[in-house]
Amino acid sequence: MVEVAMGTRLMKAAVCRRPTSIGALTITDTAVPAVPEDGVLVRVHASSANPVDLYALTPVAHLQRGRKPAIVGTDFAGIVESVGSRVTRYRPGDEVFGGVRGAFAEYAAVAEDGAVARKPAGVSFEDAGTLAVAGTTALQALRDHGGVASGQRVLINGASGGVGTFAVQIAKAFGAEVTAVCSARNVELVRGLGADHVVDYMRDDFRRSAGGFDLMLDVAGNRSWSECARLLKRGGTFVGVGAAGVQHGSGGGLRLIRHLLDVRIRSIGGGKKVVVLFVAKLNPPDLETLGELVESGRVKPVIDRRYDVTRVAEALGYLDEGHSMGKVAIGIGA
Repeated sequence: MVEVAMGTRLMKAAVCRRPTSIGALTITDTAVPAVPEDGVLVRVHASSANPVDLYALTPVAHLQRGRKPAIVGTDFAGIVESVGSRVTRYRPGDEVFGGVRGAFAEYAAVAEDGAVARKPAGVSFEDAGTLAVAGTTALQALRDHGGVASGQRVLINGASGGVGTFAVQIAKAFGAEVTAVCSARNVELVRGLGADHVVDYMRDDFRRSAGGFDLMLDVAGNRSWSECARLLKRGGTFVGVGAAGVQHGSGGGLRLIRHLLDVRIRSIGGGKKVVVLFVAKLNPPDLETLGELVESGRVKPVIDRRYDVTRVAEALGYLDEGHSMGKVAIGIGA
């Protein structure tokens, strides 16, 4: 148990004290965050697992935070319990969602101008708790870096994971014709998300797809640049996300970086726009866009498995296996 001052209000949280295996992550009583003058304290109801949460367990992340213990987790959805003296946009009782470090806990504090937005009334806490990291990554990859537009042909490699399932639906919401690549067991799932064409990479070589794609979003990070380039028309865009390739403690992250850097180098002078290693920037406008897409029914979070906060290590372990279909949801409180 973490030592806290007498009379301090406590909460349950998933804490990493040192570089550790996922199984050594502990659920600990720790102090409820103070309410910042310019922020809100949220009673967290739901969250979800992301590769960035695996990174928080690594030695590099431990050094970056000065070897201090840290609460893991990023996505959150919940109810504002209290607000700081300088806050004007939120009041206690407001339902919100977003992303902040330390979300695998009963309470999280976030700045008013940070990555937080009002949760649409028609969206559940569970669905809202899956949106921030994966949804923003897919949205910014397609819209900001890929320039997706109505009528374009878009190829999504790695369409069945957290980012991929959002990307298929967001691309369709923008009016694109979507070809999605996934494994056999996920074909019907991805087709149900609205993909116009689905390629089972275990049976069919997606490189044989009719070329001329305006945009390729590579989430899987498992194809060479030469394989990808021939599918793009001249002036087409390649965006490498590669979240599925980030594995805790397995060297997968380094392999992914090497792969994306190789793609970038080999693509020089090839007449294609290439964006790799971009970091999604969580912000209120994009969170609001995601909330609206979900409320309107154009996007529906795909939830593979559900865990409660006491089983965060199991949730991250399952994510780390790299076979999840959509999101791994984590329930925090009622």
